[in-house]
Amino acid sequence: EDYVEIDMNKSEEQTNKILDKPFVIQDFADIKEPLDAIRDGNIIGLLNIAPLREKDIHELKRSLNKIKKTCQALDGDIAGFGEDWVVITPSFARVFRQGSESLSDSEQI
Repeated sequence: EDYVEIDMNKSEEQTNKILDKPFVIQDFADIKEPLDAIRDGNIIGLLNIAPLREKDIHELKRSLNKIKKTCQALDGDIAGFGEDWVVITPSFARVFRQGSESLSDSEQI
């Protein structure tokens, strides 16, 4: 009879999942990992910018400019929520903004 060989190291179900991953940004060099993650296309990054904001506001602005430019180049999205968090997404996802977009009845949670 025929049989099917299954690769136990990587299943198809695992490769199709989207991950939300938190990152802590303490200096400019820390933005490399979340930017690489959204370039890969299956991670939505949640960036805690509080440590950098408390340390050096100019470095924070530089970091956010780099993150914003990269998101735009990848056709992704970026949005801040609260004073301490920024969310970045790859091209397949958008961040809901109150007032600028409205969800249809079927899309509301």
